[in-house]
Amino acid sequence: MAERDPAKTRRTVLDAAARVVAERGAGVSIDAIAREAGVSKGGLLHHFRSRDELIRALADDMLEAFFVAVQAAADPADRAEGRLMRGYIKASFDVLLQESSPAEHVALVSAVFKAPGVADLMRKDKVRWEAYFADDGLDPQRLLVILRAADGAAIAGLYEGGHSHEDLEHIREILMNLTRSPGPLS
Repeated sequence: MAERDPAKTRRTVLDAAARVVAERGAGVSIDAIAREAGVSKGGLLHHFRSRDELIRALADDMLEAFFVAVQAAADPADRAEGRLMRGYIKASFDVLLQESSPAEHVALVSAVFKAPGVADLMRKDKVRWEAYFADDGLDPQRLLVILRAADGAAIAGLYEGGHSHEDLEHIREILMNLTRSPGPLS
């Protein structure tokens, strides 16, 4: 008999939940997620007591994965002001450029982040980002505009009928250039 690995099962369930929620929304049944994960409903409920708990765990997992991606994308050889923001831009656009369907990514994010209890996770994450960027050297005004533009690039494709990789590359380059000067924009 094969030994069970709770961490691996948990990861499998979170990955399956991401796929199913992106396709069907956060109201999807536990049964559907369990089927996608290849586990029993009881097995899923052993790791997550409810759908809401699973969706909160998925949101937390997504927030943590993005934070780690940003840290990995920040070039350690880059010592100039704005280095951390350049990592944020790179990670943000890498997600969009690597997705087969950026709209599916946005659908997942919007479904997960409006679920019960996730707003508290988002507030804590906002505080973490504020602390992360506090010593990056960019004027707060510049930082705000770049953050909002990077985050908005993902949802812009929903209103425009999709993303073109050329447009995403162009927007990323503009935002990267904005990080090279630390002062206020106006």
